[in-house]
Amino acid sequence: MRASRALGWLAAAMLVTIVLLMSFGLPEDAPKREATGTVPTGGGTITFEIDRDEPRNPTGNRFTGERFEKALNVTLNSVVFRSADQDLTTAGTYIEMTSRLAEPVLLGLAVLAVRNRVKR
Repeated sequence: MRASRALGWLAAAMLVTIVLLMSFGLPEDAPKREATGTVPTGGGTITFEIDRDEPRNPTGNRFTGERFEKALNVTLNSVVFRSADQDLTTAGTYIEMTSRLAEPVLLGLAVLAVRNRVKR
């Protein structure tokens, strides 16, 4: 019941999450949105179809400052049960779901340990 252990494990879990997201979770580029539409000859209603590409796994340098910043944003949001609204690959989605389950538990254990220590 030591807060330092729970915070240490939380920091380790966050570090692993950041490395995994930088390696496999963040797409190479943001998926592009494309809108196509048709205009009737006599005027009237325009119909648009908006398509979005699937996120692709990165092929080049995966460990850049920009990717680190995105991975850190996703990880910090996952600690407090929030979604980062970041486009992720399939692996990244599973990594985020796992971190959104495990990391708040570790944070809660740290809070309980501090509470128990202060309560004495």
